[in-house]
Amino acid sequence: MPATCSHLDHILPVDPSGNGCVECLLIGGRWVHLRRCTECGHVGCCDNSPNRHATAHAHETTHPIIQSYEPGEDWLYCYPDDLMFEIEGQGTSPSHT
Repeated sequence: MPATCSHLDHILPVDPSGNGCVECLLIGGRWVHLRRCTECGHVGCCDNSPNRHATAHAHETTHPIIQSYEPGEDWLYCYPDDLMFEIEGQGTSPSHT
């Protein structure tokens, strides 16, 4: 596992796709926590959720990085590098309300 993420260029200033997991809202599913794709803004549910839509989105699109979409959480996760990290001075990440 690398010590730093090699996909930082995939962190773009994109708006979230909504206030909940896009797919769960369509199918009437439920989620535990939300994650936002830093490349396109897709909001999906975490791997503790029944449908794991954030990870499915990353695999389908090859968008490498998600960011927590939970209030007060600023961490990011890079799938290819298997690395959780924060960016110093980034400030508060966008989150659902």
